Amino acid sequence: MIDRIQAFSEEIFPEVVRLRRAIHRNPELAFEEYETARLVAETLRPLGLDVRTGVARTGVVATLTGGRPGPTVALRADIDALPIFEANDFDFVSKNPGKMHACGHDAHTASLLGAAMILARVRDEVSGTVRFLFQPSEEKIPGGAKTMIAEGALGGSGGTPGAAAVFGQHVRPDLRAGKIGVRAGMFMASADEVYVTVRGEGGHAAAPHEIAADAVLVAAHVVVALQSVVSRNCPPDVPSVLSFGRVAAEGAANVLPVSARLEGTFRAMDERWRFRAHELIRRVAAHTARAFGAEADVEIVAGYPALFNDPEAAAFVREAAVAYAGAEHVVDVDLWFAGEDFAYYLREAPGCFYVLGVGNPEAGITHGLHTPRFTVDEDALRLAPGFMAYLAWRRGVAG
Repeated sequence: MIDRIQAFSEEIFPEVVRLRRAIHRNPELAFEEYETARLVAETLRPLGLDVRTGVARTGVVATLTGGRPGPTVALRADIDALPIFEANDFDFVSKNPGKMHACGHDAHTASLLGAAMILARVRDEVSGTVRFLFQPSEEKIPGGAKTMIAEGALGGSGGTPGAAAVFGQHVRPDLRAGKIGVRAGMFMASADEVYVTVRGEGGHAAAPHEIAADAVLVAAHVVVALQSVVSRNCPPDVPSVLSFGRVAAEGAANVLPVSARLEGTFRAMDERWRFRAHELIRRVAAHTARAFGAEADVEIVAGYPALFNDPEAAAFVREAAVAYAGAEHVVDVDLWFAGEDFAYYLREAPGCFYVLGVGNPEAGITHGLHTPRFTVDEDALRLAPGFMAYLAWRRGVAG
């Protein structure tokens, strides 16, 4: 079966590349992926799959029923883009200014479409059911995964059992194309947004002694004080990060503003510590501001939970990857502090989120995710669809 799937994967490679480029050329933001969903559905229907559209508004769920009895296996790809102005110069750059597939979702979607093409060709030898999930809005909290689940993406129906396993992949430009990376257990961080508004008193910048509190100065102290939440309170064996990426104060060179706003992200690999830290962030910000005669309001938007790969499922993916690609192409990967709403699927069914190398330093393909120059070595698309198809086929045979 490996030889057949690899041959099919090579045969459809030009079409997978075409699909990836078409999706890349027309990026759509969270819950706006109407054209992407249309392309996905139009590609799937001729394969003889049962195709549902409008799932979680702009998602697509397709089901392939194999020729032999077995479990239901779910494979997922995300379809949304990011609000980034693309700086690449190839002939399929984004035609939508300010929108870009800078996180590889175009490659994810094309890979899953390719897996569907392959499995449709070997349908009679597929044990059980394969469900293909094309999910909207991975990039924007609250994400599309929870809604996909609520609308039955993993559940059973019409005599078909619910998903016994769920798998997904994410591209990594820091990993050479042709490599597959796997990690068992805790893998990706929870991702929460932190907003702090410091309220002081506005006035002339030349006379700070005449106002109750300088909001900008207080905000600076709050940023520094909040670093103690991780450095002094987090258990040393729990990786965690608190960073502020935006500071806004609508004053001027000679005007002290009434308020200042901090916007940041909090990441953690442990759910108990995660929510304890929320309370500490609120307390430290409020007390620090009060010490300077100001007030601080804290809003924390809880994002995706930490992503935990089922150890048995991760071992299964590793074994399958070694069989399909060779041991020299399979690597262990470290903890990754990116956030992923695939974590919600893993709370419903055992599974594994693995990574696909798409980097190529010799070709200059090294730019990171979420950057204007990000792209992928398309040779990775020779491997990705076939491996996803093999993974689903092998899991079905395993029962």
